[in-house]
Amino acid sequence: MTAPEILKDLRNRKFKPLYLLHGEEPYFIDLLGNYIEHNLLSEAERGFNQTVVYGKDTDMMTVLNAAKRYPMMSDYQVVLVKEAQDMKWGKEDDDKKSIDPVLSYLENPLPSTVLVFCYKYGKFDKRKKSYKAIDKNGLVFESTALYDNKVPGWIEDFVQEKGYKISPQAAALLGEYLGNDLSKIANELEKLMLNIAKGQEITPKEIQDNIGISKEYNVFELQTALGKRDVVKVNRIINYFEANPKANPIVVVLGTLNNYFAKVLRYHYATDKSPQGLARELGVSPFFIKDYEQAARTFNYGKTIQIIGLLREYDLKSKGVGSNTDHGGLMKELMFKVLH
Repeated sequence: MTAPEILKDLRNRKFKPLYLLHGEEPYFIDLLGNYIEHNLLSEAERGFNQTVVYGKDTDMMTVLNAAKRYPMMSDYQVVLVKEAQDMKWGKEDDDKKSIDPVLSYLENPLPSTVLVFCYKYGKFDKRKKSYKAIDKNGLVFESTALYDNKVPGWIEDFVQEKGYKISPQAAALLGEYLGNDLSKIANELEKLMLNIAKGQEITPKEIQDNIGISKEYNVFELQTALGKRDVVKVNRIINYFEANPKANPIVVVLGTLNNYFAKVLRYHYATDKSPQGLARELGVSPFFIKDYEQAARTFNYGKTIQIIGLLREYDLKSKGVGSNTDHGGLMKELMFKVLH
């Protein structure tokens, strides 16, 4: 099940006795854990029927003792284990004659208890008997990190759910600068929404005014300028980057440009050059296909290959391999080679 599907079941009061929320992307785990903590029980019920513990401060037997209690004046009780990756889970005994109290409960959970493990920043070992028991008798949700090309789409869905709109350029700009850290993106968007009217469209101007990403001098605009071989604008942006290195670290700029030119290369390889076919092949919104068409005309197949090689070379140089030139100088040198 996806996170929205699980939320829908929770809102409809369809509970499982066991939840294991695990994976590399903490945003969805926090989303589900927070909903369970604040919405499954009423405020009056939570006083007697909700236990919230942190993994580093507890152990499995303490959690199970809490889970075995019956609710008071409520149909359910909630036992929520945050940061469960830090908890001592105990050893699973392979001796079939012995009784493992952990597995004993996970194989026969109390229906009136909702026991939730929030296991972040990694995957739970699927070979463990405890995993299999939770999967069989409850629900396991794996929260995977979004690929970079999926982030703008997630941003658009997130904003729409909050009652706002966002332009494709603004979504792409946020994705380029904040990467795929969904918690960070959600936090920035929620702060931004406090300053604009409900239903208003978020454009690059709102991003610039409220989040501090320059509308004119950003890596997204640098890509566009490169695609058009606009030498003057490229140099203007690079000079701005040099003057504001903390806001435009070279490692981020080079990584973003590498992704951009990798898509230009995929454009050259693509057999289906319809807007829909290219959108699928490049993993971008059809809105941006014209930009890649322009870039592919500017940089032929051979030049695109050369640029990708240059980006890798200058990534190493930026880390001190074979060069002691400052980052501003490296970027100017690189842009000259890309454009000529």
